[in-house]
Amino acid sequence: MAMFRSFKSASLPRPGSVASALRVGAAALWAALCFSQDAAAAAYSLPNADDSLVGVVSRVQAKHEDTLADLARLNGLGHSEIRLANPGVDAWLPGQGTEVVLPNQFVLPAAPRQGLVLNIPEMRLYYFPPADEAGLKVVTYPLGVGREGWSTPYLSTRIIQKKVRPAWHPPESVRKEHAEQGDPLPERVEPGPDNPLGNYAMRLGLPEYLIHGTNKPYGIGMRVSHGCIRLYPEDIERLFARVAVGTPVRIVNQPFKVGRHQGKLYLEAHPYLEEDAERFEGNLTSVVGMLVQVTGGDGYVVDWDLAKAVIAEKNGMPVQIGEIIATAKAEALPYEE
Repeated sequence: MAMFRSFKSASLPRPGSVASALRVGAAALWAALCFSQDAAAAAYSLPNADDSLVGVVSRVQAKHEDTLADLARLNGLGHSEIRLANPGVDAWLPGQGTEVVLPNQFVLPAAPRQGLVLNIPEMRLYYFPPADEAGLKVVTYPLGVGREGWSTPYLSTRIIQKKVRPAWHPPESVRKEHAEQGDPLPERVEPGPDNPLGNYAMRLGLPEYLIHGTNKPYGIGMRVSHGCIRLYPEDIERLFARVAVGTPVRIVNQPFKVGRHQGKLYLEAHPYLEEDAERFEGNLTSVVGMLVQVTGGDGYVVDWDLAKAVIAEKNGMPVQIGEIIATAKAEALPYEE
């Protein structure tokens, strides 16, 4: 049975300086990971089955013509991710020389490392291709997801069909909504620049849900769809080529993620969906459960004040909140609010 106690360490930042925690261990992490950059797509090798932290936070200086949307797409990020990581930076005119944080470090979702895992509040897809001689890998892309009232369902399914240059047959509910807004839709939208599915679509094993491209890439990292999953055009093209029919797909709701790396514990917190506020607001209980799960029975120490600060800030970047210790050295103290 896992044991834990409060963790206070001068090596970690105090609450109120969560952003500075992102620098903890960054150099070691970079050296430890096998990282490859395929344009905006990031592929990472996983060192072992327990390790669940990949990537690294970096920074760039904006040019005069840059927007945050430009920098997000160029670096494999969505709208929400780059905005949360850069509070106070103007989204449309960051300004020449402004330092922009690129939050390309991720705790993997708590799900089997097989096929596709879509974490809706994070608005990110993780693809675990079949393991080969080089071991287990993960490729990750930002997503656009369903807006409130058209939420993407949380379930396990599979890819049942792949289609290049798909036609779009708007569901009756979508046609009704557009008609009420004075923008009637035809029963069939042919492939081309006006087709919201883009050039590639993969059908899931539930009615009317797809993983597809988009003709409005600025919506990646936002809640804008009618429940389907959107990717940048370049990302869906790469993913489409890699994913086979029959690949498992797990759609999860994990605004808080806990992971381990080299004996350290990390917490990553994203804004939860509006409709889930009652479930996740200030919810440290779920974090405790995840800590027990990821430590696998080992003892651990946690700075609970820092954990609370991470959850309150919800900037989407992993922060070290503790470390794993020998069970015999741990004090079996209960977590208290």
